[in-house]
Amino acid sequence: MARAKKTKAETPQSTAQQLASIIKSCRDIMRKDKGLNGDLDRLPMLTWVMFLKFLDDLEDVRKEEAELAGKRFRPAIESPYRWRDWAAKPDGITGPELIAFINQDEAVRPDGKRGAGLFAYLRSLESANGDRRDVIARVFEGTVNRMVNGYLLRDVINKVNAVHFTSKDEIHTLGLLYESMLKEMRDSAGDSGEFYTPRPVVKFIVSVINPQLGETILDPAAGTGGFLVEAFEYLKKQCKKADDYKRLQRGTLHGIEPKPLPYLLCQMNLLLHGLEYPEIDSGNALRFPLREIGDKDRVDVIMTNPPFGGEEERGILTNFPEDKQTAETALLFLQLIMRKLRRPVGGSEGGRCGMVVPNGVLFGDGVCARIKEELLKDFNLHTIVRLPNGVFAPYTSIPTNLLFFDRSGPTKDIWYYEQPLPEGRKNYTKTQPMQFEEFRPCLE
Repeated sequence: MARAKKTKAETPQSTAQQLASIIKSCRDIMRKDKGLNGDLDRLPMLTWVMFLKFLDDLEDVRKEEAELAGKRFRPAIESPYRWRDWAAKPDGITGPELIAFINQDEAVRPDGKRGAGLFAYLRSLESANGDRRDVIARVFEGTVNRMVNGYLLRDVINKVNAVHFTSKDEIHTLGLLYESMLKEMRDSAGDSGEFYTPRPVVKFIVSVINPQLGETILDPAAGTGGFLVEAFEYLKKQCKKADDYKRLQRGTLHGIEPKPLPYLLCQMNLLLHGLEYPEIDSGNALRFPLREIGDKDRVDVIMTNPPFGGEEERGILTNFPEDKQTAETALLFLQLIMRKLRRPVGGSEGGRCGMVVPNGVLFGDGVCARIKEELLKDFNLHTIVRLPNGVFAPYTSIPTNLLFFDRSGPTKDIWYYEQPLPEGRKNYTKTQPMQFEEFRPCLE
């Protein structure tokens, strides 16, 4: 007798508690591995393992959809490289064989034949029409397996195998857990000069900019994808028919992120939220000479929090006009953004931007003053919102501002708004961060 197909209700589901417990167990196992050093190593590990499980579950959903539509289904990952082929069996390939299969260019595969190792295979994926295979290849280009003990890795894989990415609820729950993991990663990454934008600030910038379906949106310093995810959720509400979703899925959202870990997290973050084909460039956003950026490279909307105070290599500085070369990365990004915003054509207002900048950008002289002069002369800098101290605590105490400007003509009036701390509070803390509701009076 034929086996009845599992219905949605029968598909095993993991609660938020179970998911949190699985992630905690994985991290406890990873602590025993000599190849990993702290959460900055453990989180990328956990990310790529979950990414492959997530893709395998996603393939099942896509296959079912294709069958219902009477279409031929082509998997993104072929046997024996799918999760179900090498990872899903608890007593499957383990120990040194597992490490060799993942790491080496050529290895004995789970089917007993010699062939490309797992990462070598994943990096070689490509497609003619830019589908998920390309996304996978780009993700694994910069991904490495740092675990050295194949038995511990098998234990981690067995734990992750209990997560089922088959329901929207589950993906949403993992999205939330993921955000808490990112937050922990930010806490451990704060020392390395990297800090990420708090969700309420992202949400506020997206609300003010009000992106519209059909516009092209860019974050040239995408990090883990906060602005792109928020923009995607915002635009999803504007989709009324199938064509709208198609338009949102391709060619709308673009990011640039050169660091391997945030790049991987950004891809997974966007996939988890339902963007099928994340268009994230893994190069340095500042790598092209400004004068070479033409109309075809321009976008309608830029929302970003560029890195502050970093030093760029000498070769990058030559991409900027001689009188505007500076070591302050925020000023280099500001120049890039001004160049990348679409010019007004045939009565349209041109591109617009919402971005986070440190105080120095507003009050510096020399190179900074020349860049500001260009901003005020060629752009309409209509709003500056001063953020209260501690918004980015504990990563930095640098005072920050939000700039909102567009290409509708030169600046005539600037509206300054100082966002106050909540009554009775001296600052924000890790346990009492900023809330989106605090921006309501300013939004109104």
